[in-house]
Amino acid sequence: MKVRTRFAPSPTGYMHIGNLRTALYTYLIARSMGGQFILRIEDTDQERYVEGAIDVIYKTLKMVGLEYDEGPDIGGPYGPYVQSQRKEIYQEYARKLVELGGAYYCFCPKERLDALREECQKKNIPFKYDGHCKNLSAQEVEEKIRNGEKYVIRQRIPSTGTTTFHDEVFGTITVENSTLDEGVLLKSDGLPTYNFANVVDDSLMRITHVVRGSEYLSSTPKYNLLYQAFGWDIPTYIHLPPVMKEAGKKLSKREGDASFEDFYNKGYLVEAIVNYVALLGWSPGDDREFFTLDELKKVFSISGLSKAPAIFDVNKLRWMNGEYIRKKSVEEFNQLALPYYRESVKTDNIDFMKLSRLLHTRVEILSEIPESIDFIDELPEYDVAMYIHKKMKTNLENSLEHLKKSCEVLEKLEQWNEERINEVLKELIQKLGVKNGQVLWPIRTAISGKQFTPGGAIELLDLLGKEESLRRIRIGIEKLEKANT
Repeated sequence: MKVRTRFAPSPTGYMHIGNLRTALYTYLIARSMGGQFILRIEDTDQERYVEGAIDVIYKTLKMVGLEYDEGPDIGGPYGPYVQSQRKEIYQEYARKLVELGGAYYCFCPKERLDALREECQKKNIPFKYDGHCKNLSAQEVEEKIRNGEKYVIRQRIPSTGTTTFHDEVFGTITVENSTLDEGVLLKSDGLPTYNFANVVDDSLMRITHVVRGSEYLSSTPKYNLLYQAFGWDIPTYIHLPPVMKEAGKKLSKREGDASFEDFYNKGYLVEAIVNYVALLGWSPGDDREFFTLDELKKVFSISGLSKAPAIFDVNKLRWMNGEYIRKKSVEEFNQLALPYYRESVKTDNIDFMKLSRLLHTRVEILSEIPESIDFIDELPEYDVAMYIHKKMKTNLENSLEHLKKSCEVLEKLEQWNEERINEVLKELIQKLGVKNGQVLWPIRTAISGKQFTPGGAIELLDLLGKEESLRRIRIGIEKLEKANT
C-alpha cells in the first residue's frame, strides 16, 4: 500500500512553529517512504476562522518547499479538501454510523447539559455525558425528529472492556472504555466535530500515517472505535510531543509566540528555519546538524522521533542562521541584503558589494543590518569618551594628535582605495612608532561614531569615500580639541 500522509491545519491565523514542524514531519515521512503528501483544511470550527489564514498556509508551505500532491488549490481524486465543503459527506456517514450501532441521536437541551457539567464541577470530576438518550427506540427518535426537536449525534462507546492502540512514538497504550466520554460527532447545525471529521476524511482519503500532536493521544481510543465501527483500516499513528519555549510552557500563538512568518520577516533564512525545526524532536542518529530539505527526505525516519518535548532555543536558531549566511557566497549574501541596504542607505555613492564583504561574516540575522550601517548616511552624535580605549591605549590627547596626523596624510592621497589607504596609514604608524590601534581606533570612532562597526578603519574609509571621511575626521578633531581645552 502506498504511504499517504496529510497535513490538516485549521485556518486560525499564522503558521506557528509547532504547526510547521508537524507539516515538515508529515511531508518527510511521505517523501522518505516514496509516498504522497496531502493538504487538507480543517475549518469546521467556524468561530475560530481567520480571514486570509488559508492563503497564509499556502504561502508558507510554498516558501519552505513542502509541495503537496493533492489539496484544495490543486485538486485530487478525494476532494473536496476543505472540510466545510464536505458537510453532506459527514452527515451521510454519521447516519450510517447510527445504523451500524456506533452512534446515536441525542436530544438533550443545553440547559440539561449545563446542569450536568455543573454537577461534575462540584464533584471535581471530568465532564462525561451520562447516556440519557442512548437507549431511545427508533420510533422515539423518529418522532422527536419529526417534531422538529434539535439533536446531535453522539458516539456510542462500550461501557466495559478496553481499547488498545499503538503509536510509533509512545508505544502501545490501553484505556478503559468506561473512562471515555461519548462525545458529539455531528453538531445540531449539521457540521461535524473535529473528532468525527478527521476520521471520516482520513479513511476516505486513504491516509496511511496520521501525524499530529500528543495532545490527541487521549482521543485516539475513540478514533479507533470509530474505525472499528465502520470496518475501516486503522492508520499508523505518529503523535508528536509539544514544542516548548521553556520547561513546562508550550509555544503558543495565543500568547504571541513567533510564527514562521515572524522569523522570516526578522531576516532568518527559510532553509535555516526548516533545518532547525527538523531537529526539534528528531535526531538523525549522529552529531550532524546541517541538512537541506532534499537531504532530510533521504535520511528522515520515524524511529528518530523523540517522545520528550522539544525546547525551542532562539539562540540556537540564530547561530544556525548565521552559519547558513556564511555558507552563501558574497554575491548571494549581497542579494539577500539589498532590501535592507536600500531601506537604510540613501547616500548614492556607497558600493553595496563592498558593504556585503564587510558584513557577510559578521551578520547572524538579516534584520541586524540596518543597525550595523546606520552611520553611513549620517554621522551619529557620540561622546568623546569613545576615543578612550584601554586595550588600544588611546586617550583624548593621543587620539587628537593621531587624528590630526591621519587627516594630513589622507588629504594628500590621490588614489582613494583600500590598498592605498592601508599603505599611507601604515607608514604613518611606523613613523609615529605606535601600535596600530592608537591610530586606527580614533579614525574608526571619528568616521562611524560607533563602538561596533562592520569593518575596521581602513575598510570604512574606503566605503565612505574621501570627501565624507575627511569631513567626519575634522568633526572628530573639533570634538577632541574642545574636550582637551
